[in-house]
Amino acid sequence: MAARRPLIVGNWKMNGLTASLAEATALAGKVQAQAPQAELGLCPPATLVAAMAMTLKGSGIGVGGQDCHARAAGAHTGDIAAEMLKDAGAAYAIVGHSERRADHGESDEAVRAKAQAAHRAGLVAIVCLGETLAQRDAGETLKVVGSQLRGSLPDDANAANTVIAYEPVWAIGTGRTPTLEQVAEVHAAIRQDLKARFDDGAGFRILYGGSVKPDNAKQLMAVADVDGALVGGASLKANDFWPIVEAKGFK
Repeated sequence: MAARRPLIVGNWKMNGLTASLAEATALAGKVQAQAPQAELGLCPPATLVAAMAMTLKGSGIGVGGQDCHARAAGAHTGDIAAEMLKDAGAAYAIVGHSERRADHGESDEAVRAKAQAAHRAGLVAIVCLGETLAQRDAGETLKVVGSQLRGSLPDDANAANTVIAYEPVWAIGTGRTPTLEQVAEVHAAIRQDLKARFDDGAGFRILYGGSVKPDNAKQLMAVADVDGALVGGASLKANDFWPIVEAKGFK
C-alpha cells in the first residue's frame, strides 16, 4: 500500500469575516514558495466557503465545511447540505466535532448519517472522535473512542473518502495536550480497529487535534500513526499555521 499522504486541516470554527481571506491568500503564497508534500485544507465558516474556494483556486489548498446535514435538501432552516458545500467548491466536511456533539447533542448515529451525506456529495468526511476529561480520568478513553469510531463510520467508508480526527475534548482550546505516549496509544487503537473492519484500514489517515500549536507540532506529528493534524485557533493566521505544516509537510 502506498504511504499515507500527510493532511493538515485548519478549522476556523465561528471565526472569520471577508477580510480574513487575506490569511488564506498568505498561506497560498507560502505553499507556492515552498511546495509542501502534505495535503492542506482550510474549513472556514459557511459564509466564507465559496469565497475561500475562489481565493484558493489553483493553489493546491482544499476548502471544507465544518458540518453538513444528512439530507440533500428540504425544510431544514439554517442547515447546509453536503451537496451545497460541494457546489460552493468544498472538498471536505468535518462531521462529529466534539463541539457539535456537545452543543447540539449529536449522536454517533447522526454523525454516521452526516458522513454518508458527505460521501454521497463527493466530499471527504473528516470524522471526529474524542473523550472528555472525566472519561480520561476514569480510564475509559479507548472504550469511548472505539465506540465512537464504530458508531460514527458508515460501512461505505474507505481510505479515500474518510479521514479520522482524534481530538481529546479536554485538550481543545485549553492549551493542554495529552502526553505523546497517550496520543500514540489512542492512534494505535484506532488503527487496529480500522484494520479489523475495513480492507484498506491501514490506509486511513488519522489526524491529531487538540491545542496543536507551533511549539508542540513537531513532537506530535512525529508520533506513530499520526498522519497530520486538525488545527483550531492556530490555523487562523498563516504565520501560526505554517510551522505546523512544516512539522509534517516536508520530508
